[in-house]
Amino acid sequence: DMHDLIEQICDEGYFFEVKERFAKNVITGFTRIGGKVVGIVASNPQHKAGVIDTDAADKYSRFVRFCDLFNIPLVNIHDTPGFMIGSDQEWKGILRHGAKTLYSYIEATVPKITLIVRKSFAGAYLGMCCKDTGADLAFAWPNARITIVGPATAASVIFAKEIKSADNPEEVRKKRIDEYEEKYVNPYRAAERGWLDDVIEPADSRKYIYRALEILEDKTNKSSSVGRRRPMEKKYSNINL
Repeated sequence: DMHDLIEQICDEGYFFEVKERFAKNVITGFTRIGGKVVGIVASNPQHKAGVIDTDAADKYSRFVRFCDLFNIPLVNIHDTPGFMIGSDQEWKGILRHGAKTLYSYIEATVPKITLIVRKSFAGAYLGMCCKDTGADLAFAWPNARITIVGPATAASVIFAKEIKSADNPEEVRKKRIDEYEEKYVNPYRAAERGWLDDVIEPADSRKYIYRALEILEDKTNKSSSVGRRRPMEKKYSNINL
């Protein structure tokens, strides 16, 4: 239950959730960490496995814009298998709604801290805020799984010819899936390439997030590096998304 994790990192376990009955596959709300006010965006795997659909995209895109408008740092917690696919979501405009998530994070100039606790797959890796979409500091638990698609799908595509021509296709398929998972579906490969700043123990999550908030306290604009100051003009109005 993602709510349990959120309460573990909040001051006194208090979390004020926003729009809790709408698009429950993503959680948004406010809390304090070390006395600092933050906005939290978190996947909720107990609803639709934490997948991002059109409603979830709208819900947290607007929340991210709100936090940015009022200079509230963002803590983003990943456990999502991707964006929802299928004809229903296509008719609702998942590409257009999903694009809002990317745009809101890229435009946000407040501190953005990301924690990957389990799955972070495909476009949802970008849509939940990663280094590519503006995360200032990103951490992951040792059991985090970061990949473009699930290992079964990836191995079936990459090694399709080898599997098809093998004497025992199922055995080769399983072997390649295991190899792919061991090599690529882990946080250490991501950290090696600079997409994560550290792989941390779950018990240290609050401590690392608090330290990150301290490091990023002086951040004032989207192009700044840590500690650099520049006056900021008015950002934008808080339009309905």
